[in-house]
This record gives sequence, structure tokens and C-alpha cells, in this order.
Amino acid sequence: MPDPKLARLALGITLFRPSPDQVDRVLAHAASGFAGVIAFDDGGLPDAEAERLARAGVTVLSAGRNVGIAAALNRIAEAARTTGANTLLLLDQDAEPPAGLAAALLAALDRLREAAIPVAVVGPAPAPAAGHKAPAYPPRPGAPACGPLPPACGALAPVQFLATSGSLIDLDALARIGPFRADFFIDGVELEWCFRAWSQNFGCYLARDVAIPHRVGGGVIRGFGIAMPRQPLFRMATYLRNAVYAWRLPYVPLRWKLAQAAYLPLQAGLYWADSGWRPTVLLRLLAAVRDGARGRLGPPRDRA
Repeated sequence: MPDPKLARLALGITLFRPSPDQVDRVLAHAASGFAGVIAFDDGGLPDAEAERLARAGVTVLSAGRNVGIAAALNRIAEAARTTGANTLLLLDQDAEPPAGLAAALLAALDRLREAAIPVAVVGPAPAPAAGHKAPAYPPRPGAPACGPLPPACGALAPVQFLATSGSLIDLDALARIGPFRADFFIDGVELEWCFRAWSQNFGCYLARDVAIPHRVGGGVIRGFGIAMPRQPLFRMATYLRNAVYAWRLPYVPLRWKLAQAAYLPLQAGLYWADSGWRPTVLLRLLAAVRDGARGRLGPPRDRA
């Protein structure tokens, strides 16, 4: 029997060239009691699969082309509002959420609200997935915790940012903070939005007592004492561009900017080494840094 608490929660799932198994995962959520299940086709969803989802009651959205994760999330959030939902649980097509994830995050959100802490998003801890590097969520210094008086928030911790997949967003907070930056296209979208949320006194909180595996890229690159996902060149370039551009944003903490100034060259060098020191790769990465410094954002020309 569906949990009545889920009736004000919408589920949003982004799709990009999904496999039949990934479409089946979306179908499995259709009868879970959510206010609505919304799938955004960012390219590659066959018409027959889209019709199968629609017949099951899934709202299928599409722009007819790859518009990037940020624009897709914004469209999902708009559709979630029409279902009467006040919260939105986001997943990507690779996500394998544990049973009870939505209920656990709703309970965490309630605990924060009871503690009078304004919240933008609550997300699960990253669980390791074989062959992939789990993301790390740095703590947010000076952010409100839950004490010292009850109700205690237990395993909840303020963090600088959270991955969108697996996270529960308060739709009223989203309306006040503003949409995800569509000109970022894909990488760094959640980081920029969470920093913006913190600047408006809305928190991003990690629920350490629930976890979800994250699969980013096609393996792990290791070297220089760091590890990073192995990604297509356009993804790495977009990440670099957006990270450099973020240095211009006043709400991104100075400590974060300084850390990135030291870390990004190591990542770029490691990626170039992994490519076999190909000159074309170096030129693409340098062009991305230039574009970020000049504020040239938008969809990358070489996107898949």
C-alpha cells in the first residue's frame, strides 16, 4: 500500500539514451504513490518506450534535443508543481535507490523544519559503486546544526553541496533561490545552485543514515594523489569551464575558490596524462579555461 506521506512528493528522472532496463526502472516507480512521476528525455528515448511510460502514467517531457541536465531539472520542477507536490525527489537513469529512500529523506526534511532550519535540499550519503568514484560532500563551516535542544537531527549534517541524483528538493525553496543554471549545461550545476542556496540562508543537508550508489563516468583516473571520474572530453572541458567561471560568483566561498585554484590544474594534468598526452586534448582543456574566464557558457559544441 502506498505511503500517504508520498502523496505530496513528485519523482523526477532524467533520461539520456536509456537502455530498456533503465526504462523499466522508471516504470517500477509509476505505482509507488507519488504525486507524480516525471521523466525528461534529454535525447535517445525511443518513441515506443516513451509511449510505454505514458501508458503507465509517467509524464514524459522532451525538448526534442539534448538541452543539458540543468534545463531538464528545471522543466521537471515546473511539471512537479502542477501535480500539487511540495517536494521533488530527483534521480538519474542509473540510480538504484534503496527501499524507503523517499520516506527517509522526507523524515529528515521534517526534522530540519522542526528545528526551524531553512532547507533547500536533503540528500543521501554516496555509497561506493564498483569501478566508480563516489562524490565527496565537504562540510559547510558555520552552518546551523540541529542542537542543542530537541528535536535532534541525528545523522544530518550541513554540506557545501549535494549531487542532484538522490536528493529531495523543497519546491518552495527552489522558487525563492531560483532555477538551476541552464548555461552550465551539465557539470557543476548542483554545486552552483547549493552555493546560491546557502547565500540566501537555505541549507543543503546530508542524511548520513541513508545511502545511494553513484556512477559517474566510465571508471576512475588516479594519479598525483587524487582520483577522479573518467569522462568524455566534452564533460571534462565543461567541468573546467564552469569551475573557472564560478570564481566570478560572489556567493561561492573564497576558501572554495582557493582550493579549486590548486586542484583544477592537477585534475586537468591527470586527465591529459590519461589521454596519452594528446595535444588536441590539452588544447580543448585550455580553451575551456579561457571560456570560463571570459564567461562563455552554454551547451558545449562537442557534446555527445
